[in-house]
Parts: sequence; structure tokens; C-alpha cells
Amino acid sequence: MSQDSATSLNVLTITASARQSGSISRRLVAQTLAALRERHPGLRVQTRDLAAGLPLLGADWIEANFTPPAQRGAGQQRTLALSDTLVRELQAADLLVIGTPIYNFSIPAALKAWIDLVARAGVTFRYTENGPQGLLRGKQALILIASGGTPVGSEIDFASGYLRHVLGFLGIEDVTVIAADRIMQQQDEAVVAAEQGIAAAVETMRNAA
Repeated sequence: MSQDSATSLNVLTITASARQSGSISRRLVAQTLAALRERHPGLRVQTRDLAAGLPLLGADWIEANFTPPAQRGAGQQRTLALSDTLVRELQAADLLVIGTPIYNFSIPAALKAWIDLVARAGVTFRYTENGPQGLLRGKQALILIASGGTPVGSEIDFASGYLRHVLGFLGIEDVTVIAADRIMQQQDEAVVAAEQGIAAAVETMRNAA
């Protein structure tokens, strides 16, 4: 990455916590952006807050999605409009920052809905004779996770592995997971460790530039 490209870094932040005040995952996202702004004066940020939820996939959406673009009617285009916007945001990003809690051992429903709306065959991935191929290559991702009791990376963590897998499926293979986990047992220590992880990750990105 050249210094010019580093200066004009495009970041997409996805926040999935149902909480606004007191959310650790939102706090980690804010700290990440602050650290990035210190190192990338031309930072451009697109934010997508999922707290209010997203529509779930239905039969109309699936039919519209699998209709060739040139054959879609006005109604089908409207059905896919939000998905198209979310995909464009993701395509434009150099760095994806996802801040999420763990709810019941996995990701919030709103984050899963976002994934369903951006994982589109022929748009963000494609099927080839050698299997599926992600179309979002060359991007980086930071996954910032907060959990009350689930140890991130453990056998009962169904969030971090899933997010790594689905991003890799879309072609985003440079993924860093930073966790403030088991907050109910070790809040201060967990948050400090996550903050240190963020600083190290941002420093590494600067050095790579």
C-alpha cells in the first residue's frame, strides 16, 4: 500500500450491539477510528449501525436476486435497493471494522441479516469450476468482539469463527479478531487487552503502508 493510498483509507464500520450507551463493542470501534485518524489524515468513514435491525430475506428478495439484472422489473429493483446500497458500501471499503457483542454464543440477528444482504452470488462471490470464489479481495477486516462470558476462540464461540469464514468466503482473508471477552469476570483486564490489541493492529497497518 502506498502512502497516498494509506492517507485516503476508506473505512466501513458495522456496529451490531443493541445497546447504545455502555456498549463495549461500540467503544472499541470508536477507539479504532480515533487511532486510525491519527495515522491516516485523509481517513474516510462510512458507518452502518444495525441496532434498529435489517429486513430478513424473503421469497420476493430471493426471486429478485436470482433474476438477471437486465430482466428485473421496477419492483424487484426496489426489493434489492437496500442490499445494493450495503454491497456498494462494502465494495468501496479498504478496511472493514465490525464491532459486535456475542449474544447466546453467536452474533446478533441484525449482523446475520447484514451478511445475508451482502453475500450475493455474482456480486460479492461467484461459483467457478473450482468452487466458490470471493470477489472482495484486497481488503482488510478488524472484528471487535465483546462478550459477557463466552471466551472468544473457545469451542462455545460461534461468532468469531463464523465471521472469519464468511468474510473469507467473500474474499476478505486479511482478518484480525480483537476481543474483550468474559467481561462479567474480568471487565477491566478484558477491555485493556482489547485496547492494546487495537493499538497493535493499527500500528501494523501503518507499518505495512
